[in-house]
Amino acid sequence: MAAGVMAAVMLGLAIYGNRPISVQVALVERNVPVRVFGLGTVEARVLSRIGFEVGAALAELHADHGDRVTKGQVLARLSLGEQEAKVAKARAALEIATVNITRAEANLEKSRAVLAQKQEANRRKQTLVGRDIVSQQVAEEAARDEAVAKADVVVAESEIASARAQLTDAKAQVQFEETLLRHRTLVAPYDAIVIERHKELGTVVKAGDPIFTLIAAGSYWGLAYVDEARAGYIQEGQRVDARLRSRPQDAFTGQVVRVGLESDRVTEERRVYIKGDNPPPRVFLGEQVEFLITVAQLDKALLVPEAAVQGYNAREGKVWTVEGGRLRQRLVKFRHRTEDARLEIVDALPEGVRVVTRVESSFRDGRAASVSEGKAK
Repeated sequence: MAAGVMAAVMLGLAIYGNRPISVQVALVERNVPVRVFGLGTVEARVLSRIGFEVGAALAELHADHGDRVTKGQVLARLSLGEQEAKVAKARAALEIATVNITRAEANLEKSRAVLAQKQEANRRKQTLVGRDIVSQQVAEEAARDEAVAKADVVVAESEIASARAQLTDAKAQVQFEETLLRHRTLVAPYDAIVIERHKELGTVVKAGDPIFTLIAAGSYWGLAYVDEARAGYIQEGQRVDARLRSRPQDAFTGQVVRVGLESDRVTEERRVYIKGDNPPPRVFLGEQVEFLITVAQLDKALLVPEAAVQGYNAREGKVWTVEGGRLRQRLVKFRHRTEDARLEIVDALPEGVRVVTRVESSFRDGRAASVSEGKAK
């Protein structure tokens, strides 16, 4: 009696375990966007920490945090007294050099005139000595005077060369001192927004100390960090949807303008730079942003949840299928992965083969199955 009951129970379990199971299968979807998630921050493409090329006490400050400045606008000045005195001294030396070269040129003209006189006198006396009108000694003295006059001309010419060199040196010294004077005035290198002012009036600063942090007006962009495993299809020009942490209800868009050529060796992430189409009127550097980068638009796709794939290695894996009313396992290849963790099957499946989207523990190869279809998107 007991054996009969046990047999009946076993038979019932066998029948129950082999009953056709209802499974959900994937349908072909159209116009499916493939988007890659990246978490990042708001940054500036052009950011400069500017300061003076010389050191002195800060005498003037004309900008502060949040100010908009234009290219060439004076932002700050150092004390000028000492350097202005050096410029005045250099200009005085330039005037002296100019006077010296004028005097040297006058001396040269005088020397040439004397030389011409001595040459004429020597010529006459050399003619007369042949007629015994003047003595040989007088003729020799005339020749000597001409030689001395020629030497004086050479000396005068060298004095001009020396004076010109001194003039060039004086001009260079004036230019040098005036350059140092200009270095005591700090101007905006481009149209910018002042992010921070680092020093206050009266502070003695050293050469190179940052006085202001500036960013170029309109140079905001987003820096997204994307997992290398998802970054392979990212290219410049792709559309990006962004959500600022401080404004989660607002929609911001942009496009990829640069993909970093070096990945982070620790986090294994790639840097992607995004230029916004409609940034908010006020942007805060370093604010956290979520980015969704559209890397592809699938006109027609068969998608299966990653959770329904066994042995997935980012290229292929096994899925359950319904073939001829029976469950089977099939190795298929994948390409894109959507943001909701579904994989695009790129293999052409035989006619009538349906891919299961939800795997249950009762699945086994060859079990009878009936298909339950949802609505295609």
